[in-house]
Amino acid sequence: MLKIGFVSTRFAGVDGVSLEASKWAEVLTRAGHKCYWFAGLNDRNPEDSYTVPEAFFCHPDIEWINKMVFGRTSRSPEVTRKIHELRDKLKHHLYEFIKRFSIDLLIIENALTIPINIPLGLAITELIAETAIPSIAHHHDFYWERSRFSVNTVGDYLNMSFPPHLPSLRHVVINSAAQEELAHRTGISSTIIPNVIEFEKPPDVDPQKTRKFRQHIGISDKDFMILQPTRIVQRKGIEWAIELVKDLNDPRCKLVITHEAGDEGYEYAEWLKQFAEEAGVELIMVDMKIADPWAIKQNGNHNIEDVYTLWDIYPHADFITYPSLYEGFGNAFLEAIYFKKPMLINRYAVFVRDIEPLGFRLIVMDGFLTKHNVNAVKKVLYDKSFCQDMVEHNYNIAKKHYSYEVLRKRLQSILIYFFGNELV
Repeated sequence: MLKIGFVSTRFAGVDGVSLEASKWAEVLTRAGHKCYWFAGLNDRNPEDSYTVPEAFFCHPDIEWINKMVFGRTSRSPEVTRKIHELRDKLKHHLYEFIKRFSIDLLIIENALTIPINIPLGLAITELIAETAIPSIAHHHDFYWERSRFSVNTVGDYLNMSFPPHLPSLRHVVINSAAQEELAHRTGISSTIIPNVIEFEKPPDVDPQKTRKFRQHIGISDKDFMILQPTRIVQRKGIEWAIELVKDLNDPRCKLVITHEAGDEGYEYAEWLKQFAEEAGVELIMVDMKIADPWAIKQNGNHNIEDVYTLWDIYPHADFITYPSLYEGFGNAFLEAIYFKKPMLINRYAVFVRDIEPLGFRLIVMDGFLTKHNVNAVKKVLYDKSFCQDMVEHNYNIAKKHYSYEVLRKRLQSILIYFFGNELV
């Protein structure tokens, strides 16, 4: 049995990093290993967790550093001192985390990928370099994929730690474009492990909680819930979901957004509210905390009455909108397929390259919404037999390519590289 330490800025809520980390932990736990959690914000079992507030990207000191180094062309000695002060503190806690739980393997979730906490990335890099502990860097979205990091004063740190090139560190990416770009920019080789869901087992749905959720947000049984299951950030293209509901011209259609704003500011959320009001679209932004279903299950409290997960929301959706401009992979895409829901999707680059060739039946827009798209959505909403054939076809394809078995086999090959056959 291996003792595996997951490390990130946060393991909480339903962001893609937290969700995928939970799935990896579930697969590794089933293989007989024990998982522990290091983060700045943590909703995992406290007995298996080590929480350091400065590891969270919303900690005031980290927010101040980010404000002082991004969008600027020079940094002050004061900023440099603060970065190294926090690096030392976080590295000390990482050493304590490894010691407390006797960690054999680290899995770094995006903390060596996107520089939203520079001191944490530096601390992890130095720790791995100093200890040579077997480590996996699970990369979701690199800094060069985000324009907000393009002007900065921390090129030295980005080259050092985002990501680092170390002998005991193996790299995992979630799409083929990231694999090629990582190799081109850094010379680092990597393994592709796409996002997954346990398609081998249908979702476990609590009918009472799903009905309760629908009542809570004020949607009747006669309404159509058009679900946008993403965070409220501009790259999600949520204005196209509003445009779709407007063009459907059916007062029964209500647009529901499950996740919160905040990671990239609140201006976009306010603009969406105004845009929906002007379009005559009823927009419902869920005003409650939505939990990670895998974390809830692993913590052994999946029957808590007042905790809602995505699994309580998807069953009552009639249609899924996913008009993202960019995605590293697309968790919401897989979740919609898993719950056998029809979907409108924008042809973002990773979808075009890695997903579309597999032959899914979807309503696809290519940067703009057409009358054909709107009519296709109407057919799916009003023709239940047509809809059922579509979603069953999609489920069978996803089961072949994005199941837990795919994840298990690819993780196993990395563990064999580190530990041989005995422990896997």
